[in-house]
Amino acid sequence: MTVTRSVILGCGSYLPSRRLTNDDLSRMVDTTDEWIVQRTGIRARHIAAEKEFTSDLALAAARAALAAAGVDAQTIDLIVLATSTPDNTFPASAAAVQAGLGITQGAAFDLQAVCSGFVYALSVADGLLRTGAHQRALVIGAETFSRILDWTDRGTCVLFGDGAGAVVMETQSQPGGRDDRGILTAHLRSDGRHKSKLYVDGGPSSTGTVGHLRMEGKEVFKFAVGAITDVIKDVFRDTGYSAADLDWFVPHQANKRIIDGSAHKLGIAPEKVVTTVDQHGNTSAASIPLALDTAVRDGRIKRGDLVLLEAMGGGFTWGAALVRW
Repeated sequence: MTVTRSVILGCGSYLPSRRLTNDDLSRMVDTTDEWIVQRTGIRARHIAAEKEFTSDLALAAARAALAAAGVDAQTIDLIVLATSTPDNTFPASAAAVQAGLGITQGAAFDLQAVCSGFVYALSVADGLLRTGAHQRALVIGAETFSRILDWTDRGTCVLFGDGAGAVVMETQSQPGGRDDRGILTAHLRSDGRHKSKLYVDGGPSSTGTVGHLRMEGKEVFKFAVGAITDVIKDVFRDTGYSAADLDWFVPHQANKRIIDGSAHKLGIAPEKVVTTVDQHGNTSAASIPLALDTAVRDGRIKRGDLVLLEAMGGGFTWGAALVRW
């Protein structure tokens, strides 16, 4: 019996041209390259230009994904943009991407789940595609976190960067077996009791200002490894796969210690882990599609590979998805 799967046709990404190294940061705030690398694994990040908005980054990544997929933008009838840093309170930055691509049909909306945003957006798009309401989707993660950082706080400003990544998805009939391509399963979680551990201290309803990112780093780290491994175990239980079956593990790029700790706890071999945090920093919802595109372009991820995605972000939110490329 055949089943309908949401298959990824191609991916793309975009990084702003300005590259900010740890040495650059050491001239702005009391920190050093050694201090940052030892605690996070980050060596550099990209920062959007003054007139470069989240929708600009998203549009560039979307165009790259469409080109990689060999797909005409006019065939897209769903755009889901995961971001915590939209251009405006409203309209959705996804609508700006839609307009930039010259698309006038279908739906376009933003989704906010912080660093888990891309996994959430992938799951939402998968669900909408499989209902038959839409045929082909752009799923994008894009952030300009540099706009919400307190550049005097060395505990947070060294961690984040700007960027965007995107995938093109469409529904296809698959045999219904272990070798099916597409999104095989996705599991999403949240627990709002942890708001104070990672949040932005502003907003339209509360302060009328944008605010700055605030984080209790040790508490986030402590929660992350356990939550990530639990939801991934659910993915394995749901599909019958195990860590040994994976070709690639593409985690949210927050901190190399979290990535390494999660992989070790799950028994995922280090050589199967895609890591870009050293050059991108934490780009929140953009981090997974940026890492995906990096690994596809350099030839690591190939058609038919089994790829595990996972993320955790403010809220707390977290989730994982298993994809046959």
